[in-house]
Amino acid sequence: MSQSDSKKRFFENLSGAGKAIAVLTSGGDAQGMNAAVRAVVRMGLYVGAKVYFIHEGYQGMVDGGDNIREATWESVSSMLQVGGTVIGSARCKDFRCHEGRLKAAHNLVQRGITNLCVIGGDGSLTGANLFREEWSGLLTELVEQGLIEADAVQKYSALHIVGMVGSIDNDFCGTDMTIGTDSALHRIIEVVDAIMTTAQSHQRTFVLEVMGRHCGYLALVSALACGADWVLIPEMPPEDGWEEKMCEKLSATRSRGTRLNIIIVAEGAIDRHGKPITSSFVKDLVVKNLGFDTRVTILGHVQRGGTPSAFDRILASRMGVEAILALLETTANTPACVVSLCGNQSVRVPLMECVQTTQEVQKAMDQKRFEEAVKLRGRSFENNLRTYKLLAHRKPESELPVSNFNVAVLNVGAPAAGMNAAVRSAVRVGISEGHKMFAVSDGFEGFYKGQIKEIKWGDVGGWTGQGGSLLGTKRTLPAKHVDKIAEQMRKHNINALLVIGGFEAFLSLLELSAARGNYDEFCVPMVMVPATVSNNVPGSDLSIGADTALNAITTTCDRIKQSASGTKRRVFIIETMGGYCGYLATVGGLAAGADAAYIYEEPFDIRDLQANVEHLTEKMKTSIQRGLVLRNENSNVNYTTDFIYQLYTEEGRGVFDCRKNVLGHMQQGGAPSPFDRNFGTKISAKAMQWLSQKLLETYRKGKVGCLPTLRTPAVCWGCTPGLWSSSLLCSSKMRLILFTGSPKSSGG
Repeated sequence: MSQSDSKKRFFENLSGAGKAIAVLTSGGDAQGMNAAVRAVVRMGLYVGAKVYFIHEGYQGMVDGGDNIREATWESVSSMLQVGGTVIGSARCKDFRCHEGRLKAAHNLVQRGITNLCVIGGDGSLTGANLFREEWSGLLTELVEQGLIEADAVQKYSALHIVGMVGSIDNDFCGTDMTIGTDSALHRIIEVVDAIMTTAQSHQRTFVLEVMGRHCGYLALVSALACGADWVLIPEMPPEDGWEEKMCEKLSATRSRGTRLNIIIVAEGAIDRHGKPITSSFVKDLVVKNLGFDTRVTILGHVQRGGTPSAFDRILASRMGVEAILALLETTANTPACVVSLCGNQSVRVPLMECVQTTQEVQKAMDQKRFEEAVKLRGRSFENNLRTYKLLAHRKPESELPVSNFNVAVLNVGAPAAGMNAAVRSAVRVGISEGHKMFAVSDGFEGFYKGQIKEIKWGDVGGWTGQGGSLLGTKRTLPAKHVDKIAEQMRKHNINALLVIGGFEAFLSLLELSAARGNYDEFCVPMVMVPATVSNNVPGSDLSIGADTALNAITTTCDRIKQSASGTKRRVFIIETMGGYCGYLATVGGLAAGADAAYIYEEPFDIRDLQANVEHLTEKMKTSIQRGLVLRNENSNVNYTTDFIYQLYTEEGRGVFDCRKNVLGHMQQGGAPSPFDRNFGTKISAKAMQWLSQKLLETYRKGKVGCLPTLRTPAVCWGCTPGLWSSSLLCSSKMRLILFTGSPKSSGG
């Protein structure tokens, strides 16, 4: 049985018949909440359950009436692209008292609701768990007051709770990312990119204050994603005397020709003594000590607003489906759980364990145990902080180790947003390790032509937010010019290679490793960092650039759906990139709410096309009179985009009309998303550290090289969700490595 057949069989065997499920959003709003609500409703209806909206959060549950309404498939249409929460959220004092929870229980029992999906922060989820624990006692009270029948206690004996964390701060322990965080980072980075242009024009310093009263995740990751000069967060206050050190660094960067400085401050930033560090204080400090023209920008609720990113839509949709599965499988003794992201997988973890760990972070900070607070925040937070420190603070040359190793960095294949962030990271980590770094222009074509030059720390300043490939990239493979490449490696004494690119980069390193038997120059450590919008590199959960491409697809589809809604009864056929990999079409379809997605990996025929036309014909009879179909560019040699467009046009004649759109290279362009900047930065830093380790291990008699018995190439790949690939640290001294990692183990 194929994997797809197995999944179909699994979903077909699910039954929610007789179950009533309610979904509510509580606490502060976060982009992506609507995608979670939509997924809960549609998955619940798919398995045959009744699904209810609870409007205005816990307040609506207490008030009852029209606040609790049955949901339909159509009622969640066109929600994916809307920010905030369309079912409303409210702070509710009534639910905090026993009487309020008694009213809420009565309102749920009247509708037979015993399954609750709560989307909110730790306070909302803690309240839900308390409600669950009190449930049987509340029902007994309702019977005693004559508000419900006695048999209702038995019939509705247990309340089942599943939580999803919606919080832009990413301040909930137990999940790598919370719903809304990635979208908030988009808002911040959009502002930073805009600020950089004006700051460079006038040689200004900008102090940017972002949200994060108790958690510095947004400040830290945005600082990493834009290459900020300084960042202040509550979990790791600066050492005493930080004021002078910060000013020294700003002054040093200006003396090297930098025209702007960016300082990012979390709203809850404090010093080692618990004294708040405000954005205005930082501004006054810079003006007083350095005399720099300095401005303050406070983002505020801009970070909560706007359209959710593709990542948040996908995350929320996957979590919503997992929440329904959890409710279907729960028993009376099953503790409340929260659906979390671990690596690249949706998992269920005990709710109260996560809440307690989250509370422990604040206790550690209150008691000034800051190192412990950082560890409690989780692996991703620690890694972000470590990488920022490594890249942002340049050591004096006298303090750098001297390795005498030369490392070359190049881009191969099609350009992908985030490549420049990866190059910057590799160069700066390599210099920090004491290596001499060389940049190769135009891939292996530039390599054999000798387009190789040393690249310094300052040469990659400002590269993080640049799209495309500043080094230049070509699809040329090295096999035809392997002798010339070996000559260039010998000429420049290249001891290691870091190749950033897509499938062509993968093939290139295979060719170089195959040439080791004839050329000793290739018996050196080689690392590949996957960077391609197609996300088609074997063994990698995600490639640099895929997230930016998904956002481009999602944004375009949003506009197209809006156009179709205005004209009514219109279907759009959209062609995406991806070669023979259907990742962009599939995940883009999920993020954009497409009616169908045609991909190479899932063969389709004329009967499937006809069934989809019939589905759209029926859809036009409802209130949702528009359609969206995505097609991977190489999904089928005969059923081309033109063919599908013409078929839909003919078969839908008199019911709907069609338009087609080939997105093309716009998916490769634009500024990289915060995720791709961060992912590229961290995975490249990790790859460079691995190279440094292997350079030391393989250094023999004054040169780097593998033992003769290890010249046969071996390829290691794969990753365990949430971890760097364990195969990277293999026992052999010299291997061709495909450097992979799961997306959120790399932070986002």
